[in-house]
Amino acid sequence: MNVLVIGAGPAGIMAAVAAAENGNKVTLFERNERMARKILVTGKGRCNLTNNSDINTHMANVTGNGKFLYPSYNAFSAKDTMALFEKLGVPLKTERGNRVFPVSEKAMDIADALQKYARHKNIKIVNARISELILEQNAVVGIKTELGESFYGEHTVIATGGLSYPKTGSTGDGYTLAKQAGHTVTALKPSLTALIAHEGFCSHLQGLSLKNVSIKLMEEGKKKPLYSELGEMLFTHNGISGPLVLSASAHIKNLESKKYKVLIDLKPALDEQTLDKRILRDFEENQNKDFQNALSKLLPSSLIPVIVRLSGIEGSTKVNQISREQRMALVRLIKELSVTVTDFAPIEQAVVTKGGVSLKEIDPATLKSKVVNGLSFAGEVIDIDAYTGGFNLQIAFSTGHLAGKMC
Repeated sequence: MNVLVIGAGPAGIMAAVAAAENGNKVTLFERNERMARKILVTGKGRCNLTNNSDINTHMANVTGNGKFLYPSYNAFSAKDTMALFEKLGVPLKTERGNRVFPVSEKAMDIADALQKYARHKNIKIVNARISELILEQNAVVGIKTELGESFYGEHTVIATGGLSYPKTGSTGDGYTLAKQAGHTVTALKPSLTALIAHEGFCSHLQGLSLKNVSIKLMEEGKKKPLYSELGEMLFTHNGISGPLVLSASAHIKNLESKKYKVLIDLKPALDEQTLDKRILRDFEENQNKDFQNALSKLLPSSLIPVIVRLSGIEGSTKVNQISREQRMALVRLIKELSVTVTDFAPIEQAVVTKGGVSLKEIDPATLKSKVVNGLSFAGEVIDIDAYTGGFNLQIAFSTGHLAGKMC
């Protein structure tokens, strides 16, 4: 059978290889000269390719509809991914949170291994952008390139990625093709992305990276946090970003009608009472200093003017004149520095796209279309995404493998 795979990212390559291993003649289409380009920007260039945990952990880290992925994960698990790359000559290591990286810490090694994987299976690789599906009698029978060239096959797999990082080729082509076949594409939003904030102080803190802080994502009207975690974050010119914030962003469902706040605990290792004692000790050591000059041991220098202003205590106030009430307000501020979320950063900057081809129209057991014959989907183009930690790349590997295997 002739199988056409559109998109040579991790999902597309896995689909092409699985289809080829089933004895099919496979043509893999990639608009870029290089395959697996998006791999190069994952994990800050280190490539967090999967998470070394069981299937239940992976499902728990899918933002919704995780059950859809069970057949894909049963066909190709995180353990299978790790074994594959070790077999391809890329030694791996597991870090905090069971995140898996190449020992070399080079995403390029993963991208090169995937390219080698595809080329060794006698897969024909064509550099072309696909503009149209060829449909006959409610079946996809081929594809057309933007230059007008036609290719025919009994089965086509769309694995074109989402809308994030468009320079890597993810410009939403797959959604257009899916709609041509009669599929529904759900609302497309950024996920695992930086957040834009109402507070102007973020611009004054641009570039400040905070380690070992904790954040809580709060939704107006709810007492329980939507997300809370300890880790790293940073301030941007118009908001906040970093690993903690990217994970928190995936829990925001409807920015248009709901209000969200991120509460930052700058000293999570200290409860309020212990922090108060620490501040008292610092004040005693600096009795004759101004308040604004007495926080250098407690906070990063760029953060001090912001905390001083938000505390309501005049910076020139001598520390021995600060009341207990003022000091406790300072403690609460350090334990809950509040940032009001107004928007996501642009989808082009997001790690993954939330939304995509409707799961209702895809058979989870085969990833084949329920709308037309001869069509399957794999990877980010599908309406499914997960939190940070290697879970999204594993979705690509697992769905790609199953889609190709079932051709």
